[in-house]
Amino acid sequence: MTAANAAIHYQPDAFDTSRAKLMGRQAAGEGFLNAFVRHGGVDRFYCCAPRQEILDEFEARVAASAGAARPCAWVPVHDLQGLSNIGCLYRPDPGVAELSWHRRFLSNRAYSLCGVTHTTASANVMDAIGALVLAPLQSWDAVICTSSVVRTTLSHVIERWSAYLDSRVGGRPKMAVQMPVIPLGVDCAAYASSPEATAARAEIRQRHGIGDDDVVALFFGRLSFHAKAHPLPMMLGLEQAAQRTGKRVHLIQAGWFPNDSIRDAFAAGARSFCPSVNQIHMDGRDRSVRVDAWRAADLFTSLSDNVQETFGLVPIEAMAAGLPVVVTDWDGYRDTIRPGVDGFCIPTRLPMAGLGGDLAWRFHAEIDNYDRYIGQVSQTTSVDIQASAEAYTALVGRPDLRRRMGEAGRARAREVFDWQVVIKAYQELWAELARRRQADSEIAPRVADQPAHPLRDDPYAVFASYPTATIGLDDPVALAPGADAAALARVRRHDLNTFASRVLAGAGDCQALLHHLETRGQCTVGSLIASFPPPKRGIVHRTIGWLAKVGLVHLPGR
Repeated sequence: MTAANAAIHYQPDAFDTSRAKLMGRQAAGEGFLNAFVRHGGVDRFYCCAPRQEILDEFEARVAASAGAARPCAWVPVHDLQGLSNIGCLYRPDPGVAELSWHRRFLSNRAYSLCGVTHTTASANVMDAIGALVLAPLQSWDAVICTSSVVRTTLSHVIERWSAYLDSRVGGRPKMAVQMPVIPLGVDCAAYASSPEATAARAEIRQRHGIGDDDVVALFFGRLSFHAKAHPLPMMLGLEQAAQRTGKRVHLIQAGWFPNDSIRDAFAAGARSFCPSVNQIHMDGRDRSVRVDAWRAADLFTSLSDNVQETFGLVPIEAMAAGLPVVVTDWDGYRDTIRPGVDGFCIPTRLPMAGLGGDLAWRFHAEIDNYDRYIGQVSQTTSVDIQASAEAYTALVGRPDLRRRMGEAGRARAREVFDWQVVIKAYQELWAELARRRQADSEIAPRVADQPAHPLRDDPYAVFASYPTATIGLDDPVALAPGADAAALARVRRHDLNTFASRVLAGAGDCQALLHHLETRGQCTVGSLIASFPPPKRGIVHRTIGWLAKVGLVHLPGR
């Protein structure tokens, strides 16, 4: 059976972890593309992009993942027929609604659309979720939810938007788009134990003054108290663990600070709240750090409390590295970590619904920007500090527990979250969408004489009331005095006459039209365009308006 393939809607920023502001979505995108190249089993990779030169970067990234050049092809974003031949377009975000309107200009059944969620808290993403309700998305389209809580979030937003539409227009739109849960993945082989990894661990720990009996906790991610994870519960919990066990505890924070003031706030907080814990900072944007940090650590922790998080990639990387984890019982972490097996999940509490309407209004009114909005929600979200201290204490004090949980997590990562498993789930979904495209009924099918997009109607229909008259099939058309091939060439030499040439008949067809009028004399528009093949008649028809504008034909009127 041929492996299901898809054109990749290639936005370089979404697949590149070398950017100064490294985000989780970029790590996820790069991991997906690398894994698809290695495990997809397809004979060609399709780069859907607005410009052909983007293909060069795509080809280089594919070759780097494969270890050798692989066949790649460019598919312009506007090449609807080309996408139809491939059968599926994958976009690395949930913004498939607008793409479904594009597709509708060809056919709702032309190909499938597949998006994926990352953060769901921003205004743009909330708008993209709302757009799913009214767009002509079908049962052969999907928005992948990376965790069950993300699907719950999408369902909530869609339900509230649908309820508003029902009260506004007296009905709820029917939705058929699939919202399957498929997690992000990890390349488990990159984190495997080896003599080289053991030697590297010893060297890294020695370099940072970490003793053999010391315990290293690792946090990996953006170092931002307002947009990732507030560090205070982690600091307080580790401080208690260090004091209870008498162990020398180190905290490696591998990431990057958005600015110097946030860096200074982290440093001041560490001095005040966990003075017994040695602080080590590594720049997580450095590719070598993204290997070394895992090797140096004994346990991983991420007490996320921020609504911008949806899945949490680093905990499954920690599991692949054989580290026990201490994470919050929060968003997608809940789908990945088995409490008491792979690590510990620390309880969290959010204020009850009904208390945040003013926060939503301030965000909508742009009184607060996105960072301040999510930061304010984070500040009112509690993390059980006592539970975190107990979890850290257990792992710091018991090497056997660290080993047991680490081994369990490594096995789970291989079975559930390895990219080879996840890519298979993607391709099974794409194959299922293809089957649905052949069999399922269509929502909002195109109606004859109705526009593909009601808000992007034919301008000649929308503005039909503007002119004195339209150029109808029965209208007469005649050659203007002096109009010939030389006059046409003279007109076409000037930019002011040719900026619309892409949507008009070419020079050869214009010459043929003038020659026709020269030999037959005045005739109707309908008889004139009938001399051209059917696929060209619409373009030739509207080109008559341009030829009249530049003085090469005359429209006498009836």
